[in-house]
Amino acid sequence: MNLKEQNLRNQSSLTQFLLLEFSEVHEFQVLFFTVFLVYYLIAVGVNLLIISAVVADHHLHNPMHFFLMNLAIQDVGQVSVIVPKSMANSLKNIRHISYSGCVAQVLFYFMFAASDFFLLTVMAYDRYVAICNPLQYEMLMNKQACLQMIAIVWIISFLYGVLHTGGTFAAPFCSNIVNQFFCEVPQLMKLTCSDLYLIEVVFLLVSIVIAGGCFIFILLTYVHIFTAVLKIPSMQGRQKAFSTCLPHLIVVSVLVFTGCSVYFKTSSNSQSNLELAVTILYSMVPPLMNPIIYSMRNEKIKNAISKILSLRHSFH
Repeated sequence: MNLKEQNLRNQSSLTQFLLLEFSEVHEFQVLFFTVFLVYYLIAVGVNLLIISAVVADHHLHNPMHFFLMNLAIQDVGQVSVIVPKSMANSLKNIRHISYSGCVAQVLFYFMFAASDFFLLTVMAYDRYVAICNPLQYEMLMNKQACLQMIAIVWIISFLYGVLHTGGTFAAPFCSNIVNQFFCEVPQLMKLTCSDLYLIEVVFLLVSIVIAGGCFIFILLTYVHIFTAVLKIPSMQGRQKAFSTCLPHLIVVSVLVFTGCSVYFKTSSNSQSNLELAVTILYSMVPPLMNPIIYSMRNEKIKNAISKILSLRHSFH
């Protein structure tokens, strides 16, 4: 049997992948399960509270909070794609994920990650209009325009995920051992045994062009925002504007640079602790940090959440 036939046989018989285990000691696996569980409950719980607050309180029915609600939906989706499977594997002391499960992880993770970045771009535009063109805000950011923006974000993000999934799994795999705790594309590309992986390389290059364009747009937007903010005579007004915009810019920068550092460093087959930490940073930190940065510092959302919690307490 020649090498090509062997590769085709390996591809046809590949039914599962083996993910990275955090420790060979079962007690440590249980510890990791506990850590993941606490993280997951906090991240999902906080984002669900934000979604409930925006839906329930009519005072929050405006473009900014509508985008925040969609960001919370995205955060719940992103964290739910990878964390529950990692928790289950740690608790059962196993490593495997089915082939179809790995495909689903790549598809939905890319979709939610792309929607995160596109939503942050839309939110930057929303802040730009609110601060630099306040008189035209209601006309430019009306309900129909916001719905169209969100629809475009989710449609493009889904197509983006489909393209990357197709590009990743088009090539046959020579191994099923993924050196990561979830099905991450750079690690999957290291397992391919044909030149078809170049399809995904092309998609990644397209991604960096798109991400770079969005990042430049956000930077230019904030240059105009900061210029307008400096003209505000009130010191309190300046502080409020800066406190809203600077965290947004920091989050976007972290996403861009950590993501690029992982997705464009595919030459080594080994996974260093630093690379694993960076992967955790860009994949697990945003779903927890986004609600804290964008919503928990928002007095209207905090008041709405307090009302919801008070009603539940009174009901019980």
